[in-house]
Amino acid sequence: MKKLLNLIFFVFIIFIFAEKLFASEEKIKIGLLLPLNGQNKDIGKSVLQSVNLAINKIDDSILEIYPKNNFDNPDDNIKAAQELYNQGIRIFIGPIFDKNIKNLEKFSDAIFITFSNKYKNNQKNVIYAGVNAASQMATIKKFLEDNDIKKTICLIPEADFKEEIKEGISQTKINLKKIFYYDIEPTEITKRIEKITKYEVRKQNLLDEIKRVEDSEDPNKEKKIRNLEKRDTLGKLGFDSIIISDFDESLKSVITSLIYTDVSTKRVYFITLNQWFDDSLLKEDSSQNIYFPSINKKNYDDFSKLFFKRFNSNPSQISFLSYDLVGLVYYLTKKNNLDDVNKIFSQKNIFKGKTGIFEIKDKKISHVLNFYKVENGEFIKIF
Repeated sequence: MKKLLNLIFFVFIIFIFAEKLFASEEKIKIGLLLPLNGQNKDIGKSVLQSVNLAINKIDDSILEIYPKNNFDNPDDNIKAAQELYNQGIRIFIGPIFDKNIKNLEKFSDAIFITFSNKYKNNQKNVIYAGVNAASQMATIKKFLEDNDIKKTICLIPEADFKEEIKEGISQTKINLKKIFYYDIEPTEITKRIEKITKYEVRKQNLLDEIKRVEDSEDPNKEKKIRNLEKRDTLGKLGFDSIIISDFDESLKSVITSLIYTDVSTKRVYFITLNQWFDDSLLKEDSSQNIYFPSINKKNYDDFSKLFFKRFNSNPSQISFLSYDLVGLVYYLTKKNNLDDVNKIFSQKNIFKGKTGIFEIKDKKISHVLNFYKVENGEFIKIF
């Protein structure tokens, strides 16, 4: 009986000790800086809903989320960050948009993970988690090398992401034959593409060849002329692939101009940047057989279905990323001491999320992406 009482007492002590140990486990507090008012409130709401899905999936009571409305304004963003900082929060997801990433360096012992992909090195406590140009160019580079494609030209629009594309090219050291820039005005695109592809020269080559054959004594010249007249141009292009660093209607205008100048996917590879599986690409004949890097489509589709089932609405692209960012923070903080959050994101780590693989080092996040092709009205995974 005495032995039994001793055993019960021992178990009781262990239970109390374990309970105190669990209760004293440091909470993982994450602040969310979101636009919950204004023109981008739907994006902010979508991110908040996605974060809730992630919390439910992780299902760990030590994880606490503190959302705060930053009113999509840099000054209000600072106020919101200050309020959460005063509550002891040192890890923030947000702000979403690049325009609100100002003056955050004052919180030197905190980390802000933004959804922006426009990496800037002026604030050392801001981590850019968006699918950046370097991640995309690295994936394109792999495709080019895997397929022994060596004569690639790159088209970059005169847009606000121009420098980001140039930086991505520089970081990855992707082998390009030449880089061309173009005005995004629709009326100017075709003129520029004609010059880049030497359309007038190739067109004149065809006329000259038809004239030469007509003046020749070749007994088969009638047949040769008929074949030549079926063509639009004559002559080599000088490149075997083309990267079009553009999106939406501007991308489609460039593709249309290329086809007009007798440059088609039958002759060269058409490659573009992450299109987030834009359904409009599937509906246009001109968009078939183009390639692009992106996040994992199957996971994206699964997440979208789950999101719609839970909230009866479609998620924003950014919200899909926010789902992974909660998991990323949870994973890193569980592995490390929370006393210095800056150190957590300085160490080299790899995290596999729904969007794909995150590589973290020196407070930088890069994405290991998949590669897809638009073919016969479908998105086909290449790798």
